[in-house]
Amino acid sequence: MTKRLFVNSIVTTLIGISTLLVGCGAPKMAMFRADINNSGVYTGAGLPELNTIAWKFRTDGPVNSSPTVFNNTVYFGSHDGYLYAVDLLTGESHWKFKTQGKIGSSPTITQNGEETTLYIGSDDGNLYAIDANSGKELWRFQTNGSIYTAPALVGEMLLITSTDFHLYAINTTSHLEQWRFKTAGAIYSSPAVVDDKAYFGSHDGHLYAVNISTGQEAWRFKTNGPIFSSPAVVGESVYVGSDDGKLYSVSTNTGQEQWKIGTQAPIAASPAVTEEFVYIGSQDGRLYAIDIKKHQTAWRYATKDWISASPSLNSEGSVLYFASYDHHLYAVDAISGKQLWKFKTGDRIYSSPTIHGKMVLFGSFDGYLYALQ
Repeated sequence: MTKRLFVNSIVTTLIGISTLLVGCGAPKMAMFRADINNSGVYTGAGLPELNTIAWKFRTDGPVNSSPTVFNNTVYFGSHDGYLYAVDLLTGESHWKFKTQGKIGSSPTITQNGEETTLYIGSDDGNLYAIDANSGKELWRFQTNGSIYTAPALVGEMLLITSTDFHLYAINTTSHLEQWRFKTAGAIYSSPAVVDDKAYFGSHDGHLYAVNISTGQEAWRFKTNGPIFSSPAVVGESVYVGSDDGKLYSVSTNTGQEQWKIGTQAPIAASPAVTEEFVYIGSQDGRLYAIDIKKHQTAWRYATKDWISASPSLNSEGSVLYFASYDHHLYAVDAISGKQLWKFKTGDRIYSSPTIHGKMVLFGSFDGYLYALQ
């Protein structure tokens, strides 16, 4: 099966499941990296050709938060301490919510009936639950560190990591902690959840698999450096980058290494994954396309600075979008690695691009959130 056919198959299945669930009154969701397994594959077609800027929205601080789009509204955080809700079509502000710290976390949003709730973390150590329509706080949960990661929602269980070394499970109805799991380092990795396990990395150099029902460790895998990368899970493999400069493929069942590929610098970005390829950026300034079956690099694309933002793939599996510290957002052919276009901002880019329909949205250190069409 070709990569394009596989991605289209996944997207069609997900859309079908989503439609079925909505028809049954189940909640709809939108989140960081497109889905709860952090695949980085979006249902939008994206922009094979760049036309123009639809709009840009200015904040008073760098925008490292990756935007989440829900019901024609774009939600994102800024280092100015605000969570913003902006109209997708016009770029006009609906509301903003102030926290007591920088926001680098990306929102997770769920709609259940008439209630739409947004969950996001802040540098002030709080996980916030916000009414997505009004911008009013519903409740908060305090950790003992900063939260730079995106929450994962499974039923009534909200999973969030903190620099206080813990993964937390919080009940969204009672707002109480169900359990917590401690590592030996700060956590900057957003959890991916598949079946009964949550996967995430820690500054202690381990990739962890934790049973979400019990909060007990299923296994751990050791790399040779801190892990900032958020893992992606496809099939029976979990893919994650490490500060040791390597991308690892690890068995979801056993926690054993399947293979690894080295780059020339630390990897802080999260991978985008299909059946055939893993796409990952490195601080050596290159974007790598790794052939999963051959365990080797299919192509690489060089920029002029670090790549710490995570790449995103469109629904057809044809165009890959990624950002660099060289101030540019790039669009390349996902099969050949040939550049299709690039767009320059006023500063470095750490925000991972979000694909929605025929739009691509991302933030920059220059303080703007950009919407390209």
